[in-house]
Amino acid sequence: MNTLQKIVMAIAAGGMLLALSSPAADRKIVLLAGTPSHGPGEHEHNAGCLLLGRLLNQVGGVKAVVHTNGWPKDMTIFDGADAVFIYCDGGGGHMAVRDRQRLTFLGELMKRGVGFGCCHYAVEVPKDNGGPEFLNWMGGYFETHWSVNPHWDADFKVIPKHPITDGVRPFKIRDEWYFHMRFQEGMKGVTPILSAVPPPSTMSRPDGPHSGNPAVREAVAKGEPQHVMWAYERPDGGRGFGFTGGHFHNNWGHDDFRKVVLNAILWIAKAPIPAGGVQSVVTPEDLKQNLDPKRR
Repeated sequence: MNTLQKIVMAIAAGGMLLALSSPAADRKIVLLAGTPSHGPGEHEHNAGCLLLGRLLNQVGGVKAVVHTNGWPKDMTIFDGADAVFIYCDGGGGHMAVRDRQRLTFLGELMKRGVGFGCCHYAVEVPKDNGGPEFLNWMGGYFETHWSVNPHWDADFKVIPKHPITDGVRPFKIRDEWYFHMRFQEGMKGVTPILSAVPPPSTMSRPDGPHSGNPAVREAVAKGEPQHVMWAYERPDGGRGFGFTGGHFHNNWGHDDFRKVVLNAILWIAKAPIPAGGVQSVVTPEDLKQNLDPKRR
């Protein structure tokens, strides 16, 4: 065998090795955006998911797909999904619980280890319709007559060490930060990500399903830190997270606010988080894109 033949065979063998050791497929993340809600610049589910999806697709090894305006009719969007992220109005109208078959479908995904994350109002589902499931899928949820939803300036003075917080600095920002979540018993498997002490003003409203109750009033009076974002490692190996901010669309323009959510979405998909967290740039013009048509 001459030298040229040896080189050709080596290249061919190398090519075969390259084919056999080709990189794994991209981690697929499905972002589901709810229908228009609230006033301009508030609950901008479609614009928010489209923005986050675009930024995630700038990260190597990730394929983010976004479905806007409610639950998809074409269920093939979930084929090969590694994580599902939902940003929508919650309660009894939550897109995932409006039809019991949807909960069952998501439950099958969870059994296969698919990650699950919810943002803002999407963390709230009825206690008897989705509550047990959300508790098992992401470690906690907003339970009426237990959790509350005031607007306040949350001051995140200490950021814990976790892959989700890589590159996230302490920050303070106003939002409708829900707190006093219903978590897994003993916080088993749950790791607080963003925690702050709510001021007494958060208890200015009378008791109600979203505004106050004796248990939360006692916690605030004691100055207990409240967890407004958390990560969950499920016993089956799947991952979940809840993030209660996201009322004001312009908050996605804050670097640390945005980074901690982008990191979390990668984490539940078991995609590598870049060193220092997801680096992204969002301009005021970016925040004006894809806003829902709403009356002022």
